[in-house]
Amino acid sequence: MRWIIVGMVVALAGCAGQPVAEPEPRVVRVEVPVPVPCRVKAPAVPAWAAEGLRKQYSLEAKVRALLAERRQAKGYITELQAAITSCQ
Repeated sequence: MRWIIVGMVVALAGCAGQPVAEPEPRVVRVEVPVPVPCRVKAPAVPAWAAEGLRKQYSLEAKVRALLAERRQAKGYITELQAAITSCQ
């Protein structure tokens, strides 16, 4: 039993004599997203086709103006979405 204890003490003493190796320093590249302010100009609001409609205009003229305004709105919305997408 004594020999086992003596053997363990000798084994532990051998481990204690070895210097601890420090890890080598190394450079690690870490990519971090950086917020950048968006510098996109907002599209100009068009002069809407139905703004100047009068009560006395014919129904056909009013419908044409409203359809034209609808096409204008679609184009304006597309420009706004493009501006928003470019900032993301």
